[in-house]
Amino acid sequence: MAEPMHSHVSLHPRISVFVLGLSLSLFLTISYVLCVIGYLVLPGLPIEHSALSIFLPGFALLSWRTFVLGAIESFAWGWYVALIFCPLFNFFAARVAQGEHYQTANSGRGT
Repeated sequence: MAEPMHSHVSLHPRISVFVLGLSLSLFLTISYVLCVIGYLVLPGLPIEHSALSIFLPGFALLSWRTFVLGAIESFAWGWYVALIFCPLFNFFAARVAQGEHYQTANSGRGT
């Protein structure tokens, strides 16, 4: 009998570091750009845009140099979160799945 094409089926969900890193980086960069556009278009909004400097070292409102720096740092934050979060999630998801698999395998046995 022929082997199935995908003989290895994961018992737990896994998150790709690459996919999450790229997604978060683009999300944070787009959010940053929208925030700066909001500052330029609607400067009277009661939003504290200078709070960005808390998360983006070296950022100050607003020059081209600091705008580009903020965009680069926003992109980097996405990768930082992905590189820390994905391995942690995958580790704990595997442990939980192992425990559930163990309980399911042993639930049919009489004691």
